Amino acid sequence: MELSFVAERITQLRMEKNVSEHRMSLDLNMGHGYIHNITSGNALPSMEAFFRICDYFGITPQEFFNTTSSNSQLVCEAEREIRRLDRRDLRAFVYLLRRFNENKPDRQ
Repeated sequence: MELSFVAERITQLRMEKNVSEHRMSLDLNMGHGYIHNITSGNALPSMEAFFRICDYFGITPQEFFNTTSSNSQLVCEAEREIRRLDRRDLRAFVYLLRRFNENKPDRQ
């Protein structure tokens, strides 16, 4: 993985959330230019800061590194809600998903 990935991913998530680098730095109780230093490639977050960044976006570290979907935050939100379903409701949900996707080609 390239070091620029972290900077680009934070920028992507920040844009999806419609928050400035400055606002995000303040929300995280970091220095006002903290996020800018990361997104400009001048620094990497510490592990503690990385976990705080993930919490800020409401995602897990695994979700941070998963960029396979253009709607990554929405997919993550759906996954969290799906995990809350009981077995019966989960079966019904899977049935509905299959019905919705019956005539759609598979995406790779």
